[in-house]
Amino acid sequence: MKNNSVNLKKLFLEKKYSQIISIIENDINESDQNSGLLNLSGVCKNLLGNDIEIIKSSQEDFRKAYLKEKNTPNAIHALKNFINVSMDIYDLETRLGKNQNDKIFKEILEYFENNKDLFLTSESHAKSILRVFKRNLDFNNIFYFLKNIIKLNNKDVDAICSYIYFNNFISKWSQKDFFEYVKILNKNIQQYALEQFNVISDNKGPKINLAFLTSDIRGHHSVTYFLKSVLLNYDRAKFNIFLYLNNKKEDETLINFKKYFFRIKNIFNLSDVEAINLIRKDKIDVIIDLMGLTSTNRLAIFKNRVAKKQVLWCGYNNTTGIEEMDYLISDYNCIFESEQKFYSEKIIYLKKIWNCHAGFPFARKYNKLPYDTNKYITFGSFNNFKKINDDVINTWSSILKKIPDSKLILKTSDPASLSTIFNKFEKKGVLESIKFQPFKKKIEDHLKDYNKIDIALDTFPYNGVTTSFEAIWMGVPVLTMSGNNFNSRTGESINRNLNLDELICKDQNEYIVKASSLATDINKIRYLRHLVFSESLNSPLFNKKEFSDEFFSALQRLIA
Repeated sequence: MKNNSVNLKKLFLEKKYSQIISIIENDINESDQNSGLLNLSGVCKNLLGNDIEIIKSSQEDFRKAYLKEKNTPNAIHALKNFINVSMDIYDLETRLGKNQNDKIFKEILEYFENNKDLFLTSESHAKSILRVFKRNLDFNNIFYFLKNIIKLNNKDVDAICSYIYFNNFISKWSQKDFFEYVKILNKNIQQYALEQFNVISDNKGPKINLAFLTSDIRGHHSVTYFLKSVLLNYDRAKFNIFLYLNNKKEDETLINFKKYFFRIKNIFNLSDVEAINLIRKDKIDVIIDLMGLTSTNRLAIFKNRVAKKQVLWCGYNNTTGIEEMDYLISDYNCIFESEQKFYSEKIIYLKKIWNCHAGFPFARKYNKLPYDTNKYITFGSFNNFKKINDDVINTWSSILKKIPDSKLILKTSDPASLSTIFNKFEKKGVLESIKFQPFKKKIEDHLKDYNKIDIALDTFPYNGVTTSFEAIWMGVPVLTMSGNNFNSRTGESINRNLNLDELICKDQNEYIVKASSLATDINKIRYLRHLVFSESLNSPLFNKKEFSDEFFSALQRLIA
């Protein structure tokens, strides 16, 4: 065994993962396959990558490695690996549109209960179980473990970002609370010694060098549709537009976007210092962050400044707290002028709407009201399940109880437990009124599901953005509730720009009253459906040319 161990270590350093797996599975008796060897086998299979069956095989190796010894260091390490790879599989199967297997949550939580002290004292184990609580929509444990991770490591910027971000999904924080907490984030983002960096150039070139930084030019990510709205119509004689990607993998979406950019550079494998110097060398005048506290953000790049002007837009509709983030693009519906003191960035107010959707590359078709076929009202929400908090469930359940035979269609593109939402509606006694739709990988198939909805219901306090634009593009009116900050007023801004103030509610009671009133006035719904379908493309929501002109004019003023 000693010679085998030395050989396996050498092979691992040489990245000969398939050979290691073969030795463990074929040359070592099963009785001699201890936790360390099984864990090694699982790691090697996971490193081989893309095939779902190989990843599932690594999951089984990690499970065996943990159960074989339980308390040894190798078994404890295997437990963390088992949880992480289980969540990888869960996420992958969600993206593939396969039925999610929520049974894995029960198994992992049993192991968690037997090892609670480990998860409270080990940062890496805490982060693994946090992934489970996020997908299981267990907000109490999400906040508990994020706080504990920050306690274990108060410099963990990712945990601080997550703690702030998840507070957007519930109704406890005022904007003042967000503003106070992002100050903690600002203090903990690493600042590097100035002598490590190239100097930011003050030289004005013949064109404005504008850059976007994002991790989300991939798949049908929502950011791609909003970014495209400004890229379709800009003046190439005035702007050189750079794209800095933070993607490990580049897909077909990026290929389709290449024509819009002067230059594209991937910084995923670069350190902060390397990425900062790369961007500074390009003499960027204005850089726009499309992530904020979301995605695989690179906030340290902005904290250490890479351009004369740094702007937040689109991907995160709240303040970052970063003193070096100069501006946040919004509109007068989303951030009231009296509230600017609760945003660390200066607010760039666009006259009508903060965002514009590029639409979809196929013809729209008006579809008749589903009620005319079903003879019952169908509500719907395709927002991710994290946005469906207990207040939302209480409100929607009250609506369903008030409207006989009504249905509510739900669908999420985000990996989340179906059974958790299922159980919450069951406790409210309305489960038989809920229809769950599987995630559709093709955007055309996804959009067709809106044809099943009479009235779309927005979530709160975290309003839908992409889903509201999609519903409206498909001719479905959206009922929304206004909140107390940018993130919770996006639905209000969308409806105001459609001149549909009547579909904006001030609180949960009004939300229930308006939904119930609409559901009993079929002619009103039919009128709103015709209105939304016929007017939306000419509205600020989809007027790409008008939005792009205002967007670039605002940026030009920054460096005038």
